[in-house]
Amino acid sequence: MKKTNKGAGPEVIDKKLIHIPIIHTEADMGRLSGPVRQAALQKLGIRGIKRKVDLIDKIWTVIEKTVEGLDLSFEKVRLYQDGLPVCGNESGIVTDLAASGSRNHRLLMRLMDKGALIMGTESPELLLEEYELTKKNLTAGGNLKSMKIEAHQKPVSDSLLKRRDQFIADRINDTLCPGETGILFLGMLHSLGPLLDEQIKVVYPIPGPFNRWSRMA
Repeated sequence: MKKTNKGAGPEVIDKKLIHIPIIHTEADMGRLSGPVRQAALQKLGIRGIKRKVDLIDKIWTVIEKTVEGLDLSFEKVRLYQDGLPVCGNESGIVTDLAASGSRNHRLLMRLMDKGALIMGTESPELLLEEYELTKKNLTAGGNLKSMKIEAHQKPVSDSLLKRRDQFIADRINDTLCPGETGILFLGMLHSLGPLLDEQIKVVYPIPGPFNRWSRMA
């Protein structure tokens, strides 16, 4: 829920959130990486997968250059990551996924080495619900059957995405302190804008055309 400071005069915006749109790679998927690759192979073929991988690599090169070019005092930076649960082992999860080849999590580790603090960002329960829903869609079998299941579950999926967005926004609202900067790595389907506190200034360092490019991947 958005918080306001009624009757207290002009609000001072002293919290900043840098929004980085991301696209997930196979290395980010954990136990779903196998089914995801099989589904992509059926849909795109080997050449299609290669083109998609090449495009995603280019996207992540832009992301890395943008983030590493930020002029920040990293001891005052909190990192919020799409898909990272609030669990007490956030650093361990980032380390494991970085070791598996995730450019996203390797970037997080480099920022952590500079002093940034990694934050659990998502509800474990909602992520488990998302995992089970995705797994069901991926293991449905043929394309037609999979499409029917996905269409039937779309209202559930849309509701789940909204609940995840609300949790992420609440997490940022509750933990980003005055004088700090957050860097949010968030998938293209998410939308937090109206859910964030008015005291948080959101910055988008990656231009709009990049967002359209990302949706092609």
